[in-house]
Amino acid sequence: MGEGGTALPWHVIRQEANGNRYRVAACATRAEAQKVVESLGSRDEQHYWVERQSA
Repeated sequence: MGEGGTALPWHVIRQEANGNRYRVAACATRAEAQKVVESLGSRDEQHYWVERQSA
């Protein structure tokens, strides 16, 4: 849940070269999460993508 109890089901995930994964953002919509991915881009050995949180 985000501020005020808003559900944030879309997560931006970062994976590093060593395979470690981290959630770096939670968003209300897929479009919002995709904008975050585009702003981060792929840097060095890090990759970003969007996943929906399972219920």
